[in-house]
Amino acid sequence: SSKIRNMDVQSADGVAILEDCIGFSLTKTISKVEEKLKKGVLPDCQDDDIIPRVGNEMGAEAQIRFLKAKLRVTQEDLANVVFECRKKDDENQNLATQLKDIEEENTRLQRTFSLQQSQTEKYKMLSQEGNKKTERLQQEVTALEKVFQ
Repeated sequence: SSKIRNMDVQSADGVAILEDCIGFSLTKTISKVEEKLKKGVLPDCQDDDIIPRVGNEMGAEAQIRFLKAKLRVTQEDLANVVFECRKKDDENQNLATQLKDIEEENTRLQRTFSLQQSQTEKYKMLSQEGNKKTERLQQEVTALEKVFQ
């Protein structure tokens, strides 16, 4: 995704073109094919299904127009895929940020929970000591009441 993110998508005549894509130039490729067609040297691609079987009956210019149209559609599809990849990458970054925030909040809440748990234990012990002291004092009061009666 970092390669896709760094590629520049430009628009030429309403067609998206990816520049600097690993040394591949569509313009050069098209030019080479056009030169071969002008010279009358047609590529030997009998098993190639880019042009439908009807394409064999088309003239060279019609085939070029067909291929250029197919190229435009492919470029638009590629631009859409690049856009979707960038969108997904941004979404992933947002989710990663949210995850980090949630993990920090979770850590903070765990610390708070531990502190409250230790305070609860402390107060339980103080309560138990208070109950024991109350029982002793109650026993002393009962004993004193017997003595003074």
